[in-house]
Amino acid sequence: MKLQLLLLSALAVPFVVAAQEQLSPGELESLKAEIKEELRSELRSEMEEQIRDGVSAENRRRADRPSRLTIGGYGEAVMSRNFYSDNYLRYLYPENYKDDRSHGRFDLPHVVIYLGYDFGRGWSMGTEIEFEHGGTESAYEIEFEEGGEYESEVERGGEVALEQFWIQKSFMPQLNLRLGHMVVPVGATNAHHAPTEFFGTYRPEGENTVLPCTWHETGIALWGETGDWRYEVMFLPGLDSDRFGDNVWIAGGAGSPYEFKIGNAYAGAFRVDNRSVAGLRLSLSGYAGNSFSNTLSRVRTDAYEKVSGTVLLGSFDFCYDDHDWIVRGNFDYGHLSDAGEISRFNRRLPNASTSPQQYVGSDAVATGLEAGYDIFSRIDALHKRNQRFYVFGRYEFYDSMFKTDASVVPQEWCGRQRVAVGVNYYPIRNVVIKAEYAVGLLRAPFNNEPSFSLGVAYSGIFRR
Repeated sequence: MKLQLLLLSALAVPFVVAAQEQLSPGELESLKAEIKEELRSELRSEMEEQIRDGVSAENRRRADRPSRLTIGGYGEAVMSRNFYSDNYLRYLYPENYKDDRSHGRFDLPHVVIYLGYDFGRGWSMGTEIEFEHGGTESAYEIEFEEGGEYESEVERGGEVALEQFWIQKSFMPQLNLRLGHMVVPVGATNAHHAPTEFFGTYRPEGENTVLPCTWHETGIALWGETGDWRYEVMFLPGLDSDRFGDNVWIAGGAGSPYEFKIGNAYAGAFRVDNRSVAGLRLSLSGYAGNSFSNTLSRVRTDAYEKVSGTVLLGSFDFCYDDHDWIVRGNFDYGHLSDAGEISRFNRRLPNASTSPQQYVGSDAVATGLEAGYDIFSRIDALHKRNQRFYVFGRYEFYDSMFKTDASVVPQEWCGRQRVAVGVNYYPIRNVVIKAEYAVGLLRAPFNNEPSFSLGVAYSGIFRR
């Protein structure tokens, strides 16, 4: 309407002026040309303004529209100095390495990229690509019980681990179906493994030793939330008992040296979380499944016909985050049936097998408690800038051979306590700088293992 009024007014001007001032035909044409040029300029300005307004409105609509793509991830870099011997004989002859030299390490424990997409109508997908220890999952290590020889250890096929890949159908908040490769939610560390969810420079040592961490398997899961409750149940392949060991218990059984995961035995897992109390999460999780038949070598002699290798796990963990305190704790207990028969079978496997050929305990335990206080909460200038500085302490006890079959030779160095103190500084919400001094307290006659570590980490969703 504004453009139309401007046009009519411009066309009428020459005739009004001509009537009043009796312009000659040449002067009238010159005036009309000037008015036309001015009209073109006004029209261009008006159209440009409308285009700008339209583009701005469209940009605002797009900005207000939620993105279907989610991008996030986490990563951590650590430098450690270990004030004890790294000689492979230190547990066999501890008296010879009591005053040995210290050694240092630099590491990228985990760097993960998360991508998710909402297809609409309740369908979505999620992926996590993990670069562990610099991006390869095959490494050489020194075997303590095999003469100190170097041996290539394949943790999971491929140079980069696909930690998660799932498709989900959400029917309602209380019911979601997820299919694909996902984290097994057993234990505190598996469910909360981002580096901003624990104080130490490395993941909690107890759970990270006796349980697979991060434990990820291909399977089917149902989960949902209602009120203060969240639940998850999962169907997945069983563990492989050929890969169980003394100091890692069942942790090695989650990996596969092949391009697929063996599925001759099946298992189930669950997790329940409650947040009825402000700032407090209480969680219970568990796992059950057979393991002895879950291998490519299915030929068993009559002596092993009734061996099932049932793995039973129970875990309780909690987190309190309020009043400038963060307190976390966990208690995990596991039982392996037929541990004596599995130990005997594994120790007789050929050297070319993927088995560590070690004794394995019938029961394992891991428990830990950590508490940290944000001292910046008492400094108004820093608190208002959302900076945090936690001073923390942590205690752990774990033993991968807590109980053993009568035929099994227990490895006493597998059980230990660990005490750590340190700080976590958050200059911004998603970035943390860590420092930690820890001592692994071993039973006599083994030597304690003190260490100092520095680390930096990030974790967050970058776009949603």
